[in-house]
Amino acid sequence: MTSDRNGTRRRQAAGGAVTLSDVARAAGVSLATASRAINGSANRAVGNELRQRVLATAERLGYSPNAHAQAMARGQTATLGLIVHDIADPYFSAIAAGVTEAADEAELIVTLANTHHDAERELQYVRTLQNQRARAIILVGARQNDGEANLRLRRALDAYQARGGTVATVSQAILGVNVLRVDNERAGADLARALHGLGYRRFALLTGPTDNLTADERTRGFRRAAEELGVPVPGERLVASPLTRDGGYAAMRELLGRDTGADLVFAVTDVMALGALTAARESGTVVPDDVALAGFDDIATLQDVTPALTTVRIPLRDMGRQVTRLALAPAEEGPLEVHVTGEVVVRASTPPR
Repeated sequence: MTSDRNGTRRRQAAGGAVTLSDVARAAGVSLATASRAINGSANRAVGNELRQRVLATAERLGYSPNAHAQAMARGQTATLGLIVHDIADPYFSAIAAGVTEAADEAELIVTLANTHHDAERELQYVRTLQNQRARAIILVGARQNDGEANLRLRRALDAYQARGGTVATVSQAILGVNVLRVDNERAGADLARALHGLGYRRFALLTGPTDNLTADERTRGFRRAAEELGVPVPGERLVASPLTRDGGYAAMRELLGRDTGADLVFAVTDVMALGALTAARESGTVVPDDVALAGFDDIATLQDVTPALTTVRIPLRDMGRQVTRLALAPAEEGPLEVHVTGEVVVRASTPPR
């Protein structure tokens, strides 16, 4: 034992790093026992007295545990993977802020990945996080109307969970994991009824992409309520575009060029509505005097917009905290599903007619 300790001291004096084998020899235990005592183990525990002896030896020798070795022993790291579609969008950044707050409380480090609405990139991120032994994965963003892409993603998530990881999403409940689901269709209908109550009758919609399920839910709810109120939205007043500021800008320009006579435009996200507002201003169309405008999400950016935008408020930051709790929840029979309701907020962009 003395020669082993002397060898360890000689390596330290020569500037060499102390290894786990050095700790095991100095503590008089096997390498496996030293590893379980320092790194932890998902399968076998070490008695407290023996563990304290190994830890005291490691501290005396100045041993620094290897993070990768700890992950291998425990089966996972202290990392939470957060995958979003577009972190530059205030919708996603607000949810991400809530996720990081909850992760801090759980003593986890957040690894952020940005898919740019690319399903293949999202799938690759899931596989990478599995290989890195992330503690949990959160996916934020609408699912696409693409059965094959959704199936591949579901299989990747199943494989990740089979290895002990946990998953939650902010999206539609189609991946077989815990989900925080916004009642988009109901909120869209509530918005249509509120605007009808203010006197609007000729609605136009900037619908977002036709294959985006969240955009489709909001569009469908709004149109259903409008039809029930006796003011259906005709096809010429529907314009599809990307769910971005530039998408809203281009869609609004196209709508104004059609000269449909709409008295109110509903953009299915606030970010699109901001682009639409710029397009209207550049064309000489005054909001709300010539046409009213409404959005959806109540992003923080709206605090600086004139006129103040009517929208549907959803608690984005709190949603980040909620989905983190779902992601860290113990495995149960069947996936959990938590619903989030929206609240219509009427502002200056839709005055009574």
